[in-house]
Amino acid sequence: MSESPILSIGAPGIDVDRLVADLQATVDRKVRDGAYADARVARAEKTNLVNLRGSDDFLTFYLACLRDAVFVDISDFEIRERRRFFGPLLVALKTTLWKLLKFYTYRLWSQQNQVNGLLMTALEGMEEQSAARIAALEKRIVELEKASGHGRS
Repeated sequence: MSESPILSIGAPGIDVDRLVADLQATVDRKVRDGAYADARVARAEKTNLVNLRGSDDFLTFYLACLRDAVFVDISDFEIRERRRFFGPLLVALKTTLWKLLKFYTYRLWSQQNQVNGLLMTALEGMEEQSAARIAALEKRIVELEKASGHGRS
């Protein structure tokens, strides 16, 4: 029994293979240009991690996304209220509460930013160590193959 694809795209006069190839080329170009190195894209791609893991550039790309998203934004924000009735009163109440609690939230956020920064530095250090070890092992393999006369063909 042959399995049919889960999803089939097609219409008369549409070259689906060319369309998919054009989309992949556009995505590749945008990745090279840095268009997708955004934290929101990293969150959106979370579901594709299994598929991306096979890529050679996955770790570099993912670390760049983490680096961009590692720190919590602790700046003030505008408090808005969509409800018309009591809207200005609710905004005033929320603004007052925010001013009273800001000190505590800033402390928590700054501590979280410290932890996030340390974890990011540790991850980058581990990646650099792994890359250096792999490069050294690859160099050693080449040297051993040369010495034994079994160079790669």
